[in-house]
Amino acid sequence: MKTNFTIKNILSAVLVSHVLNHTEMSLKKKKPKSRSSELCRTLDSVTSNNFMFNSSRLDMSYYGNMNIPGTRGMAGDKEEMNIYANADVNDVRTETENTKRHQTPQHTESSRAAAVCLVLLCVLLLTAVIVLSVHIHTNNTNYTEKRNELLTRNTNLTEEREQLLTTIEALKDQQAIKNEDFTAEKRELLSKNDNLMKQSEQLNQENNDLRKRLGEMEKWKCYQSSLYYLSSERKSWAESRRYCTERGADLIIINNREEQEFVRKWSDKYRVWIGLTDSDVEDSWKWVDGSTPTSGFWMSTEPNGYRGENCVLTVVGEWADYPCTEEFNWMCERSTV
Repeated sequence: MKTNFTIKNILSAVLVSHVLNHTEMSLKKKKPKSRSSELCRTLDSVTSNNFMFNSSRLDMSYYGNMNIPGTRGMAGDKEEMNIYANADVNDVRTETENTKRHQTPQHTESSRAAAVCLVLLCVLLLTAVIVLSVHIHTNNTNYTEKRNELLTRNTNLTEEREQLLTTIEALKDQQAIKNEDFTAEKRELLSKNDNLMKQSEQLNQENNDLRKRLGEMEKWKCYQSSLYYLSSERKSWAESRRYCTERGADLIIINNREEQEFVRKWSDKYRVWIGLTDSDVEDSWKWVDGSTPTSGFWMSTEPNGYRGENCVLTVVGEWADYPCTEEFNWMCERSTV
C-alpha cells in the first residue's frame, strides 16, 4: 500500500515538472502578452492539479485515521506522502514566482510601450480632431460670412430691382402723359399748320394780287394828295368805273383847273372817261361821289343834251357828253390820305 502511494506521488511530481517545463518553453517562443496568458493558464492547471492532489491527501488522511487492523503502518507512509506533496507544490509555486519575476519587467516594458503608443495615438487623434475642428469652424465662419454677404447683396439687389421697377413704372406713366401731351400738341400743330397753309395760300393770293397791283401801280402817278391811273385799254363807262373800284379807286373827279391841266397833259390826245354823269336825272350832272360840279370845262357845244349821252369824257382838256356804252380810255383817282 505504501509503495502505491509513493508511486502516485512520484507520478504527480513528474507530471507537474513536465507541465512547467512545457509552459516555460512555450513562453520563450511566444510574445510577452501570449506568455502572460499561457502562464495564467498554467497556474490554473497547477492549481487544479494541486486541488486534486489535496483531495487525494484528504482521502488518504481519512483512511489513515480509521482504526483498521493492519493499517497502522500506513501512518508513516501518509506522512512521507504529505512531505513529497508539499515539496512538489512548493516547487511549483517557487518556479511560478520565478517565472513571474523574470517575465514582469519585460511585460511592464511592453505595457509601457503600448501605453506610450496609445497616448501618442490619442494625442495625434486629438490633434487631428482639433485641427479638423478649427478648419471646419474656420470654413463654417467663412461660409457664414460669405452667405451673409450674399444674402445682403441679394437683399440690396432686390431693393434695387424694386426701385428700378418703381422708377420704370413712373417713367412709363410720365412717358404716357408726355405721349398724350405730344399727341395733343401734334394735333394742335397740325391744326395750326392747316391754318398756316390756308393763310399761306391766302397770303400767296394776296401777294399775287399785290404783285399784280404793283405792276399796275407802276402806271399810277401821284399828284397833290391823290394817285391817278390812265388806262391803255378801252372800256365802257360802267366797266371803266368797275375797274377803278376794284382797285380801291373811282373814276376821276376834276375839282379845279390845275387838276384839269394835269389830266390834259397826261392824257394828251386820248379821249378819257371821267366820273361825271346825268344817268339818274337828265341834265342833272353828278360826280361819282354824289357831289355837283362847281365848275366845268365843257366844249362850246357841250353838253348838247342828246338823249343817251349821259356820261362825260375829256378831250384835249375839254369835256363832252357821250353815250355811256361807248368804249374809251379811262382815268382812276385814289386818295393817299
